[in-house]
Amino acid sequence: MSRARWMSALAAFALAASLSACGGSGASKASTSSGGGGGGAASDAALKGAKFTVSSKDFTESILLGKITEAVLSAHGATVVDKTNIKGSVNTRTALTSGQVDMYWEYTGTGWITYLKNTKPLPDPKAQFDAVKAADAKNGIAWLPMAPMNNTYAFAVKSDVATKLSVATMSDVAKVAAAKPGEATFCIESEFSTRDDGFPGMVKAYGITVPKSNVKLLDTGVIYKTTAKGGTCNFGEEVFATDGRIKALGLKVLEDDKHFFPNYNAALTLKQELLTKYPKIAAYIAPVAAKLDNDTMTALNAKVDAEGQDPGDVADEWVKSQGLDK
Repeated sequence: MSRARWMSALAAFALAASLSACGGSGASKASTSSGGGGGGAASDAALKGAKFTVSSKDFTESILLGKITEAVLSAHGATVVDKTNIKGSVNTRTALTSGQVDMYWEYTGTGWITYLKNTKPLPDPKAQFDAVKAADAKNGIAWLPMAPMNNTYAFAVKSDVATKLSVATMSDVAKVAAAKPGEATFCIESEFSTRDDGFPGMVKAYGITVPKSNVKLLDTGVIYKTTAKGGTCNFGEEVFATDGRIKALGLKVLEDDKHFFPNYNAALTLKQELLTKYPKIAAYIAPVAAKLDNDTMTALNAKVDAEGQDPGDVADEWVKSQGLDK
């Protein structure tokens, strides 16, 4: 078997394994639901008879967005099959394009760079969204209105270290690296250490010179705690701007004052043919997206990551509190 065919088979196997495993960690208590949105009374049944498979990637925020979608759609009469918690962006996108799932929330930066193969992100969030939406329409994928939340990459630092080093922006980090190179220590995720929109591009954009000994490679989840603990590194990357652990661990996000990192506004994606058949999906999801700003999403993420609540319960409670099940 050729290398290309072997890789293709391996990817298909990984996707199948991920789909069979999803619904585990972070999944709802029941794999299928209809009506009620977890117990709330629906004001209409416009989607009665419709059946949707809702997906997500395998991290808290994406799972929460999937659960919120399930609650809203089921509240309006749809039967919902839970396929949240698929491992990896490419696997989740493939599940959508192959028809194994019907919808999931994607990020504009991921769509633009990873799927549409562009190398230069657009600095304006709306312009970036419009460009992704138009380009992906050619692939038969519809993007519903984006949320104001922007879960972009970010650098985090302990609040007391930020005060000690007088850093509030990434340009300030460049100053620290030049004046006090021993203090410019970084914990970064392995994949991020090689990406053009990651650490190599960032240090180039900001003119930061970093000795290899100042950089430690860690798993994403470990970076938050390691940065908060101190000692190993002063600056943690990659963290995500709306992650609930930032506030819970007393970390400060540094401003990307040169706007290096792409915009990562979230939007529900689905096939255009499904949206054409059920246009009410857009009507029900638009007000959801409008309410999801950075503060709201960070608070919801914190309920799961810092307080240990179930993502499905957090989603149901928020949907009801916002009247989105009516």
